Amino acid sequence: MLKPSLQLKLGQQLTMTPQLQQAIRLLQLPALELQAHIRELLETNVMLEPTEEAESTGTFEVQVTAAEHSQPAERAAESRVEVLEESWSEHGAGPAETPWSGDDEERQQEYADASGQSLQDHLLWQLELARLAPRELAVARAIVDAISDDGYLTESLAEIAQTLRPELECSAQEVQRVLMRVQALDPSGVGARSVAECIELQLRQLDPETPGLATALEIARAHLELLAGREFTLLRRELRVSEEELAAALALVRSCHPHPGAIVSAGAPEYVVPDVFVRRTEHGWGVEINSATLPRVRLNQSYASLIGRNASHATMRAQLQEARWLLKSLEIRHETLMKVARSIVGRQTAFLEHGEEHMRPMILKDIAEAVGMHESTISRVTAGKYMHTPRGVFELRYFFSSQVEGADGAGTSSTAIRAKIRKLVKDEDPEAPLSDGRIAELLSAEGIPVARRTVAKYREAMGIAASNERRRAVKQI
Repeated sequence: MLKPSLQLKLGQQLTMTPQLQQAIRLLQLPALELQAHIRELLETNVMLEPTEEAESTGTFEVQVTAAEHSQPAERAAESRVEVLEESWSEHGAGPAETPWSGDDEERQQEYADASGQSLQDHLLWQLELARLAPRELAVARAIVDAISDDGYLTESLAEIAQTLRPELECSAQEVQRVLMRVQALDPSGVGARSVAECIELQLRQLDPETPGLATALEIARAHLELLAGREFTLLRRELRVSEEELAAALALVRSCHPHPGAIVSAGAPEYVVPDVFVRRTEHGWGVEINSATLPRVRLNQSYASLIGRNASHATMRAQLQEARWLLKSLEIRHETLMKVARSIVGRQTAFLEHGEEHMRPMILKDIAEAVGMHESTISRVTAGKYMHTPRGVFELRYFFSSQVEGADGAGTSSTAIRAKIRKLVKDEDPEAPLSDGRIAELLSAEGIPVARRTVAKYREAMGIAASNERRRAVKQI
């Protein structure tokens, strides 16, 4: 017979505390999302306040390059790390140049897309000025509603006529006549039902005396497949024209925009805010946190000093504890980002000095071991964070690449291999372009054993045409 009993067991279990969860969440947030998150907390937690003094707390540290390790030990020890400004204070979390105020929103709006106009709005505005009859205007509005963002008509004429019923009875022929009026609007080529018609509409707006216009129209009507396949010899035979006339016609066709609607309804530009600056200094490569991305928030000492032990202050004490956890998490994020950035710069000094061809192979494990953290932490830190270098702005994950073992036992980064392939193609003889097999042989001669299929994969990923296509393109010029 079973009897109930009590047993005591000891064990260890890893628990994700709220503080740890918050630190992990803040660690992986990009700069803009972090600022938005801090704004929300400022509105809900009275224990937090924006920093009012223009105190800069960004740190600047110098990473000594290998060429400078030969300096005396005393001098190297002095120049290894140079902190130019005070780091995070006890109650602050990295204020930037100005306090958090409404001026920030105005400053952000300076870079926003002020047009806010869609392709449909642009077309309707022109129809209002076209002085169409009420019946034609109603049909034209239905046509505009059926035009996609690329500028193409997505519905048939019969379907457009059907959508107008029962308010307006019209035939497909009447819709066709109004469509011709819509196709005359800006941008040229809008309202087309195919790529051929789109190009033809744009060509018909040119001067009839334009050299090669008739041939270009014929290509748009019936020979776009030959043009896409770069079958220029067969195309010239079909059209029965000279090479000069074909070249002029091809130039006209290529000048046309295949997606006319994108000219008007282009999306707002996306701006990248670098989290880290890397500069060349007299002591080596300097790493600096972008002070503009640091959260400008601190603990409200006035409210914190008023909290007593009264039970009615439980909510305020909870907010105070939450504010302290937030500041601690932000400090951890700042220190971790600086450690990872310094480690990356220390390993990729050759890239900063000489370019992509000297990129060293590096994986998350290498940086994790260097800074004493887990690989998942490094992955969170490098996601959505950008580094501004003299060679451009790169995401931190750009510096991580796989390794190809060399003949001498040293590895080569896949990024460096892509750069070498790009350089070989750029410096090749246009009359005798290098094949994938020949490029693989040249790389093997440099101590980088790469298979031909690997070269082909990298070449296609970079958008470089095959050797026969490059040779054919040169002959047509």
